[in-house]
Amino acid sequence: MSQQPPGPPEHKRSRREQARTAGLVVLAVLITLFAVLNLDSVKVNWIFGTGEAPLIIVIVVSVLVGIVLTYLVDRRASKRR
Repeated sequence: MSQQPPGPPEHKRSRREQARTAGLVVLAVLITLFAVLNLDSVKVNWIFGTGEAPLIIVIVVSVLVGIVLTYLVDRRASKRR
C-alpha cells in the first residue's frame, strides 16, 4: 500500500482561462514576429533632428504617442462635461 503525501489541491483551469492563455500566447508570437520582420533601419525626422532608427522603434514610439494623445484628449473632453 503506497500512500501519496498530501500536497496542494489540484487546480483545474476553466476553458475560459485556457482560451485566454492560448490567445495571449498567439498574440505574443505575432508581436514577436512583427518586431523581427521590422528591424530594418530607416531615416527618421524627429522633432529635434534626423537620424536612423529600427523601424520597430519608430512604430512603437508612434503607437505610444497616439495612446498618450488619445488619453489626454479624452480626459480633457470628460472634464468639460
